[in-house]
Amino acid sequence: MKLTKEKLQDMYLRMRKIREFETKAMGLFAEGKIPGFVHLYLGEESAATGVCFCLRDDDFITSTHRGHGHIIAKGGDLKFMMAELFGKETGYCKGKGGSMHIADRTKGILGANGIVGAGHSIAAGAGLSISCRKTDQVCVCFFGDGSTNQGTFHESMNLASIWKLPVVFVCENNNYGISMSQARHQAIKDIADRAASYGVPGIAVDGNDVLAVYEAASEAIARARKGLGPTLIECKTYRQRGHFEGDAGAYKPPEEQKEWLEKDPIPRFVKFLTENGFSAKELEAIDASVGQEIAAAIKFAEDSPYPAVEKTVEDIYSDIIEEVRTR
Repeated sequence: MKLTKEKLQDMYLRMRKIREFETKAMGLFAEGKIPGFVHLYLGEESAATGVCFCLRDDDFITSTHRGHGHIIAKGGDLKFMMAELFGKETGYCKGKGGSMHIADRTKGILGANGIVGAGHSIAAGAGLSISCRKTDQVCVCFFGDGSTNQGTFHESMNLASIWKLPVVFVCENNNYGISMSQARHQAIKDIADRAASYGVPGIAVDGNDVLAVYEAASEAIARARKGLGPTLIECKTYRQRGHFEGDAGAYKPPEEQKEWLEKDPIPRFVKFLTENGFSAKELEAIDASVGQEIAAAIKFAEDSPYPAVEKTVEDIYSDIIEEVRTR
């Protein structure tokens, strides 16, 4: 599928935003400026970009603990994201959710989620809502290889298939469930093969090739819009860091890391762009604009206040909090 120069430029812009945001988040976390856990998306930029590039603003996504890339690719505001990482009240969740719980309903981002496999059921629910409302929206469910062993994956795939829900399941197979390689937790090579059990298409694609991801996602999303039901796309990719910042990733063989770093999605896309009409100067200008935007987001986060102690239980629900409130 041929893309215009403007669209290719936008695609590169999204990938660079993800890379720069995550690189800065890595450094800020090391400096102690970001509290809690941070799970970086470095090395997987093509998957989120290639898929979200096919979506409209009114389409939905569900995300994971490694969700910054999905949110940026879907159009999330970098200022509010960075403020949330800093725990500031100007963040998407007023500083109470942190890295793993960013949501933006105005962009169709139904939320990142710290619970492995939780997004599958949320996506099925969103798909059912679309079906009941009879719109042509689509929900994309992002998840990792480890979560495909969860019951929620199989239950949601089954429900989506029998009701032909407009859900595209996107497995970002980065080879590891925390520290366990896919070869140790599954007897299959391609997770896409599991789609056959539910009578839906299953596609394994090079997740470090943004154009290959875009092509597969375009077909799956068009199929869902027509009411033909779900598709399972497996993006074979690789996280360049440990499971979380602080995890040295010693379980990853050096030769494996070297092989995957040579397939880094951004240099690969840069090579394609320079061979197809883009000058180094044009790409450098995009890089510079991204750097300025990320710097502004960091300043916004640093200058923003922390939430007041009195607001600790605002916008939060639990049985215990309700009991305290009604006393």
